[in-house]
This record gives sequence, structure tokens and C-alpha cells, in this order.
Amino acid sequence: MIKRSLITTAEEITWKTDVPILFLGEWCRLYDRKAVWEKLDAEVVPYHWDDRDKLYKDYGYLRKLYERVLNEVATRLNETHRVKHSQRYWRILIGPWLGDFIPIVFDRWEMIQRAVKHYDISEARVIEGDLAKLVPNNMDDFEHLFIGDQWNQAIYGYLLEHWTDVHCERIKSQSPLSANINVSNSQISIKQRIRRFLASIASKASAFCVRPDEALFIADCLPLRESVSLQWQLGQIPRLWRMIAPPSVAVNSESRCWHLGDIGDNDFERALRALIPLQIPALYLEGYDRLMEQVSALPWPQRPRFIFTSNAYCSDDVFKAWTAEKVEADAPLVIGQHGGGCTCLWSFPEEHEMAISDRFLSWGWEDIHEQQDTHTGALQSSTKVDNKIKPVGNLKMVGRRLSWDPGGCALMVEMSMPRYSYYMYSVPVASQWLGYFEEQSRFVNALSPKLREQLLVRLYNQDFGWYQKKRWQDRFPQISVDDGVVPLPLLIEKSRLCISAYKGTTFMETLAMDIPTLMFWDPKSWELCASARPYFEQMKEVGIFHETPESAAAKMTEIWDDVPGWWHQPEIQEVRRYFCDRFSRMPENPLRILKDALTTVKPGGSK
Repeated sequence: MIKRSLITTAEEITWKTDVPILFLGEWCRLYDRKAVWEKLDAEVVPYHWDDRDKLYKDYGYLRKLYERVLNEVATRLNETHRVKHSQRYWRILIGPWLGDFIPIVFDRWEMIQRAVKHYDISEARVIEGDLAKLVPNNMDDFEHLFIGDQWNQAIYGYLLEHWTDVHCERIKSQSPLSANINVSNSQISIKQRIRRFLASIASKASAFCVRPDEALFIADCLPLRESVSLQWQLGQIPRLWRMIAPPSVAVNSESRCWHLGDIGDNDFERALRALIPLQIPALYLEGYDRLMEQVSALPWPQRPRFIFTSNAYCSDDVFKAWTAEKVEADAPLVIGQHGGGCTCLWSFPEEHEMAISDRFLSWGWEDIHEQQDTHTGALQSSTKVDNKIKPVGNLKMVGRRLSWDPGGCALMVEMSMPRYSYYMYSVPVASQWLGYFEEQSRFVNALSPKLREQLLVRLYNQDFGWYQKKRWQDRFPQISVDDGVVPLPLLIEKSRLCISAYKGTTFMETLAMDIPTLMFWDPKSWELCASARPYFEQMKEVGIFHETPESAAAKMTEIWDDVPGWWHQPEIQEVRRYFCDRFSRMPENPLRILKDALTTVKPGGSK
């Protein structure tokens, strides 16, 4: 076996290019640096979660580990800050970070162990002192760090130095720390800047004459007009609250010299418990007192009738700290569905939303989706949870209507994922995005040159270092590409057919608005919960959903000259309505239904 120097990330300062090398994953090989790495004597470690059964089983293990570690961290933080908050309080505040951090560290651990076990590694370079410099300030900061090369380089370096026998050569960083490489495809437009400025003014104006028992609406996903109308109907002055930046605090290494109580069942758990004190966001540790001061000074209601959000529960630490405090005082927390993850076989974000809320507002479904599946030999569950779930319809679509152009183009909407794994749900992970791109290319290859001219590929506006646009232009120089600058609704209105190439929110919105839609993806990489499968089987039978790009391309070719005639067939419309009624409902009186769901909620999820 040839000895190889291990390379863990795209940080080329750590590369030794004059010896045989081993790339830990495809995330190391940036597309625009192909001229450098394709000439090397190199191998790539196969990705451990390419075995999707392993991914699913690991998720089950990590969910249980999360519950144990959450209890340990909550106990530690109560002691450190001399408070006596409940586990639910800490779940609301630190749960999103801990729920992401555990599987992220596990993924990095598994890849290091796989490389050490199956290859003869001569050495690895690690950047000196990076981990201590890359402690996130808050959750939002963490979300920018964990998708970037420098933070991952630091984590891999820590695991190599402390948990393997690999010889590590320490080197000094020659570049300033940054969160990520090539994160976005586009800059913020002037129109977006104006909107943010006006939103800031509206948020400040909302602080005027706030009643102590008002309901709080923030990041509710409702269109502005509907949000304002609903608040009027509830008998309160409409408020347009927005995210408030938390304080930035310095990291104190002395405050991090502690250990979690349980040593863990295996080396990974011991490594995780050693990393948590080193990486827990400063706002939860050194900055907690300042965060509490900021929360106590908020102009928000003191005894809110209820708290309603769809997005702020994850990254907005000021909101989470305030909400955790109010929930302990028996204020009900309502969370609205905000995306298409409800059809996933597994999803930590959805489980977290269920765990912290008193009521969850779905787009149509009423039961907890299966977290187990027969192909793994595990049990299934589709039971209701304390009447917590209330179907109200697609909140994002309330009051919205879109037209489409029978003579327009074909719009293919793409997705992108971070090069490194992040939170867990049943989608392609990390380097599996490359397989996803190949499927999209197969779809285009299966079209005639004439139809390719009618196709507009709409890229996801976050690139994550995949260089999507360059890949498309190199593969198909003549194809039209939108890099995410133009708002999606404007593109839809100029299209005769919307092609959704991933299992997400887009197709749920186009189906709900009765816009001709084709969908295709590999069900082995986009696992469905059992309750969703019959709906997709019906859509497959009528030609809306396809499991191969070639089948979808053949359907597009068949219907292109008369898309309206195909789409308006009774069997197509019947299947569309059947699907939307469960997963993207658009009721006739959405605000009335929403008002009822909000005003009847009680702490604990009871009616």
C-alpha cells in the first residue's frame, strides 16, 4: 500500500503536492482549481454516507445521543450561570446549535476514522491554533463557519492530533480567517437594500405603545399584507418585528476548562464531549449575561398571548432567549411550517420544531411523519402528538397568485448544498451533490437541441464553492442560466413549464398555484416518509413525477407543444389537488383558519 499525505479540506496551504496524497472527500477539490489537483497522484476516500442505510441508522443513533448530551449541557449551563432553567428552555436556546454540531462532528470523525483504517497515511498538515480562533459568537455565526474550509480544517486537525496516531505537521496560517469560499452567486440588489432599510424603520416604529399581553409575530412567513390583516383581526396594532443582532463577546479560554459529566460510550462520544466546551457559541457561555440584559430591554410584550414564528426559532438567538423565558412563564409557542421537508423520511429541523412548540401549523398534514422505515427493520409511527399539529395551509402562499405563459420557456429550478454535511434530513449529503449535478446534466442531454434552447436553468443563489454556473457553462455552453438574482416568481410567470429537480418547496408552491410542473429526482437519495409515498406514486402514474432524468425529459418532449392541454386533463388535476390537500393546501379562508389555530393554543399543545 502506497503511503499518502492526507488532505482534509480545500485549504491548499495544507497540501503537499510533491508526494502521493489522499483527499478526505470531494469537498477538497474545488472545481476552479481543477488544473492543480487533477495532475496529482491522488485518491479520494469514499464518502461514508454514500451508504444511505448507514446514514439513516446513524441518524437514529445521533438523535438519541443528542437527547443525552442536551441534558448534560443544560445542567452545566444552569450551574455556570447560576440559574434553574428547564430542559425545554435550553432546548429552545441551544438546541439548534447542538442538534447540528453533533452530527457534523460525527461526520468528520467517521471520515477521519475511515481514512486511518483503510489507507497508509504518512502525515497530515494542520493549521496551528485555528480551532481556538474559530469559536462562533452565536448560531448565525456558526451557520456561516461550518460550511467553510477553515472551520472544517480546524475540526479535522483537532481530531487527527488528539484521536489518531497520524503524524501531524503544524503550520501557521497565511491568510485571515473567513467563513466560507464563494458562498453566494450574487450581490444584494439595491431593491433588497431598500426593503431591508424600510423593514428596519418599521421594526423600530413597532416599539410604540406595546401592550404587555399582545401576541408577538416575527418571521411568520406570511406576506406582509396578510400578516398585518391578521394582527388587526386579533385586536392589536400590527407590529413588524425583525431580527435583532446579539452582542459580540470575547472568548475566554479559562471559562471553557470544563468537562461534561458523562465520559461517553465510545471514542467519538468522548471526542464530542471534549469539543463542546471548546466550540459552544460564546453567546451561550461568556456572553449569556449580556444576552439576558439585551432580552430584558426588548420592547416586546411582557406577557405575550402567544408567540408565532416560522423561521426565527433557529438562528435568531435574541428571539430564542426571549421566547425560552416566556415559554417558562407559560406563553404558548406556535411554529409554522416554512418549507417542503414534511415529506422527508427523517428531518432533525422538523423534529426540533415539534419538540419546542405548543402548536405546529402544517400545510395540510395532521400526523407526525414516520421516523422509522421497514427497509431498516425498524418500527413505524404515524401517531398524533398531543393534538399539537394543526393544518392551516401553505402560509407562504396566502394571498398570492401567479400566472404562467403557455408560450414561455421551460424553467428548471436547481438546488445546492454545502460541500460539507450540515443538519440532517433525507437529501443528498456533501459530495453527493456531484451526483445530483450529473442527473441534471443527463436531463439536458436527453433533450433535443431545439428544446435545450427553450430551457432556463435557475441556480440556487448560494453556491457553497461548487461553482455551479461554471460547471453548467462548461458542460452546456449554449444553455441559458440564471444565477438566482431574478426573483423566482418573475421567472415562473414567463414559463410554460416549471421543472423541479429536487424535493423541496418549489414544486409544492407551483402545484398549489396550478402551474404546469414536472419533477424528477432519485428516490434513493431523497427518501420519502411512508405517508407521502402513495401521493408521489400517483403523481408518477400521471407523469408529473419521475424517478429518472431521462423519463422526465421524455415527458417534456411529449407535452411541449401543448402543455396546457396536458396539464388541464382531469386525471392530472385530480392528482394535483389530492397532493396539495395534504402537503400544500390553499384554503378559501386561510386567515380565519390561522386565527382560530392561534387563539385556541394553550401551553403544552392542548386545545
